Amino acid sequence: MTDTPATLSEIWIYPVKSLGGVKLNAAQVEERGLQWDRNWLIVDENGIFLTQREHNRMALIGVAVHAGGLEIFDKNNPQNCIQVPFDPVTDQEKSIKIWKDRLTACTVSDEADKWLSAQLQRKVQLVKLPESSSRLSPPGLGSEQKRVSFADDFPFLLISEASLADLNSRLVHPVTMDRFRPNFVVAGTLPFEEDSWKNISIGGINFEVVSPCERCVVVTVDQQTGHRSPEPLKTLAGYRRSDKKIRFGQNVIGLGTGTVSTGDSVLVIEADR
Repeated sequence: MTDTPATLSEIWIYPVKSLGGVKLNAAQVEERGLQWDRNWLIVDENGIFLTQREHNRMALIGVAVHAGGLEIFDKNNPQNCIQVPFDPVTDQEKSIKIWKDRLTACTVSDEADKWLSAQLQRKVQLVKLPESSSRLSPPGLGSEQKRVSFADDFPFLLISEASLADLNSRLVHPVTMDRFRPNFVVAGTLPFEEDSWKNISIGGINFEVVSPCERCVVVTVDQQTGHRSPEPLKTLAGYRRSDKKIRFGQNVIGLGTGTVSTGDSVLVIEADR
């Protein structure tokens, strides 16, 4: 531990999986994750989900949250946008597949589908996670399985500023935190100190740190240009590889609900020695 108390320095949500993130000053902690985080998903004609792993053009689409819903926009031309209400305007359902999970989601609007299809240059649909969804975090990790949104596996992802600084000290061209798509960014720790955490409290809400996050090619996509390069995955592979997996950041589940805000204290309740 450092002499400086750890604090929550940034909060991020990604309302539409694999599109741009939204930086918040405060957020509601729910069982599935932060409010609105990864509640929407882009799928192809067969209901298979799309991500930046194969479609790096998705990095060029931004998202903003307003009182009535989302604004999805072209980062290079923000006036080119579409409004998406929180509640779908259609009553149609669609069978979708995200990783090994098959579930029924709600289509959103024909307008959103047309706009996104034009941006991504392929026919796609925007769907929303229904409240009734019982998609769960992986078994055997954490004290209990939790319901999750369209996140890959877990409701929350945490990374420290010090860990990113350590990585950047090894890179010719530093990268920004948005490559790694965290929900919680923590200041005031040693590099990779979060690897040892088991139970923490953020703003009085308890969380369980359940597993390191396995990184993929998404981190090689520049979130401002959409360009892909070997870094930082190449450098991470040189010193953050374990069991043939490249690990950076920690997956977290919530043990309570409430509000977290930037500046909140991050208290370590239990950690490996």
